[in-house]
Amino acid sequence: MAETAHQGSHGGSAKSWLAVSVILIGFTVGGVALTGLGGSPNWLFVWVGVGICAVGGLLALVFDIFSDVIVDAPRALAAQEHHSPHEHKLEQKALNELN
Repeated sequence: MAETAHQGSHGGSAKSWLAVSVILIGFTVGGVALTGLGGSPNWLFVWVGVGICAVGGLLALVFDIFSDVIVDAPRALAAQEHHSPHEHKLEQKALNELN
């Protein structure tokens, strides 16, 4: 396996999680306000949620969160031969007939 600075972790950095958390909070605020919770939508809080999402998006751009993506080396697994139980029974039957 190729040696990288990110051995064993796919978690990303704290600054990336901060940007994603801000976006998630904005989405939640806007979504809850849009449902109205028993009344009509609260459009002020919908737009506050949109603004929070925009701030999170700007943070994501500033922090360059897509550079946190960790690309592992491709895994080359050896192919294993597989036999079904039915095939095993047929082989046993054929062996018994030969004997």
